[in-house]
Amino acid sequence: MSDELKYDENDAVKFIRKMLPADKEMQYTDDEILYVVDIMYDWYEKNGYLSLDMNVTDEEEADISKLTAYVKKEIAKDGEVEMDPSDIDLIVKGELEYEESLEDFD
Repeated sequence: MSDELKYDENDAVKFIRKMLPADKEMQYTDDEILYVVDIMYDWYEKNGYLSLDMNVTDEEEADISKLTAYVKKEIAKDGEVEMDPSDIDLIVKGELEYEESLEDFD
């Protein structure tokens, strides 16, 4: 039996909410936060980060500015959700930290 933790959307949303300032914690619905997460995974897929044979360097992994810019661009283009750009930064950062917290148990 593996101790590896699996990605859980509900846990991710809770984790991200804890990363937000108190005045922003409940500003967005779970679906809005998950919308940001979905866009992040679209970026991962477009850039080959979800490929099992992909070797990602630390430099590529650490470059979240491109990821964040992509998320902001897609949200603006889609027009489905209205979010403060600084809140998008926080949500992306929270999601990345959630992913790292899962890796800590590998």
